[in-house]
Amino acid sequence: MNEETSEKQADQGQRKRARKARPRLEGFKREILNLPNLITIGRIFMIPPVLFLVDKADPFKGVLAMALFLSAGGLDLLDGWLARRRNLVTFFGKFADPLADKIMVMALLVYLTAEGRVPPWLIVILLGREFYISGLRMLALNEGVEISADAGGKAKTSFQVIGISMVLIYFPYHAPWGGWIRFYELGMLLLYTSAVLSVWSAFSYTRGFIQALSKVPDED
Repeated sequence: MNEETSEKQADQGQRKRARKARPRLEGFKREILNLPNLITIGRIFMIPPVLFLVDKADPFKGVLAMALFLSAGGLDLLDGWLARRRNLVTFFGKFADPLADKIMVMALLVYLTAEGRVPPWLIVILLGREFYISGLRMLALNEGVEISADAGGKAKTSFQVIGISMVLIYFPYHAPWGGWIRFYELGMLLLYTSAVLSVWSAFSYTRGFIQALSKVPDED
């Protein structure tokens, strides 16, 4: 009799745990397994193919790498638009979306440096700025203030994306109007410009953080 009672109690306990787990599973699905977030996750899985296509000896692979890299950027715009349009903005999406961008850019810069296309000092500036701003944002969040993206940061991103795209193409191509388009040289010029903008925007973010922090009332 005692064994039957124990079995019933154990069975009831399992059912209760299952009922409690079901809402958590549904919440997990709503939070992560929606279309915008799946697109974001897909962008992360696009990184290995882009790196695989980076090849100094094959111009066609360079064009494919550039196309795939820009496609990931297009999907970045798409998942953000879908999240806002369908009211699917989630905490996971806010975290994963910029993370996917940073992983893609960082992975490419590191790989291009290893390939000898990008000088090491440049990657130190570009990646150092990203880590610095990420740390500053976390500090601002802890202090209850928000740092908005400024024009310098947005311009830096634009120069960086276009510059990386051209460095991926690497080879010069004959222009229809005559002469040659030297994609590598143009791409490096844009990356140098993005480095200058990175330093400038880092100072701008720091100034914005200090100003926002000065407006926070002191706790008694």
